[in-house]
Amino acid sequence: MSPAKPTLPKKKEKKEEKALSRKGVLAIEKRKHPRLFLELPFDYSRKDKKTDFGGIVKNASEGGILVYLPEKIDVGELLKLEIYFAKGLELNTVQGVAKIVWADLAARETWREHRYGLEFHSMPKGMIQKLRNLLKDVGDTHKT
Repeated sequence: MSPAKPTLPKKKEKKEEKALSRKGVLAIEKRKHPRLFLELPFDYSRKDKKTDFGGIVKNASEGGILVYLPEKIDVGELLKLEIYFAKGLELNTVQGVAKIVWADLAARETWREHRYGLEFHSMPKGMIQKLRNLLKDVGDTHKT
């Protein structure tokens, strides 16, 4: 006599597999301010140094910016920023101080680009309104 083999109902397994495959992941935005995708040049210097470097802003919100920089910088360091943008025929800037809150080695490491998340720390009077206007203009441009 051979031992009996336990059998599992095949139909039930398939139904469970189908149910699992229909489940998805819902990603909820945790940001306080919506970010807008853009590409703007900017100059920065470390708070304690006078040398300026150039970088690219890839997205921005009222709370901070995502940037690519040519050098490695530690999280927590403060940077003085000057972001350049055109409004009509006029060149404008938004200036302020931002703190590096996260760092990530960019996909283009061979080009010496490093990706950072910066949170605005302080801005001179009137600059936050200039930033809001810039973001509003960019948002309006993407809607049309």
